[in-house]
Amino acid sequence: MKLNLKVNGKPGEIEILAPAPACRFRINDAPERPADVTMPEPGLYSILLDGHSYDVQVERSPQHLIVVVRGHRFEVEVHDPRRWSRQSARREGGDVETIAAPMPGKVVRVLVATGDAVEAGQGILVVEAMKMQNEMKATRAGRVISLTAREGATVTAGEVLATIGQPAL
Repeated sequence: MKLNLKVNGKPGEIEILAPAPACRFRINDAPERPADVTMPEPGLYSILLDGHSYDVQVERSPQHLIVVVRGHRFEVEVHDPRRWSRQSARREGGDVETIAAPMPGKVVRVLVATGDAVEAGQGILVVEAMKMQNEMKATRAGRVISLTAREGATVTAGEVLATIGQPAL
């Protein structure tokens, strides 16, 4: 799976060839690289890459991921070019938000139903990835116009799980 990235505003691409724990990846068409990835606690990843160990802290904000490695902070935007996104919808004049899986995982809870009104910051669903549960939240108020997520379903990174539109008048 290829994903477009922006790391501190600089564009790039990563291709995930095999998921964690025995991850294989390629960055910007460079040679394939292996890494061992574990998650000792939510939001903290332990990565063994090229014989070096890295503790990586990941936090989610509405616009991007905040990744901290050895005291260095990176703002990372991830875009799956195969998926529709809220940015492309805004460019096309739409006013909807999509809730997408940040990484491969399993839907463990669905907190809303199609047609429900939601507030900004309200939980929509919970996805478990690498033994960590991530609550996916609405970044704007609106109404759930589609909900493809089902409890127990396996999802891929970037897969659209819910769509939120303008509130009903």
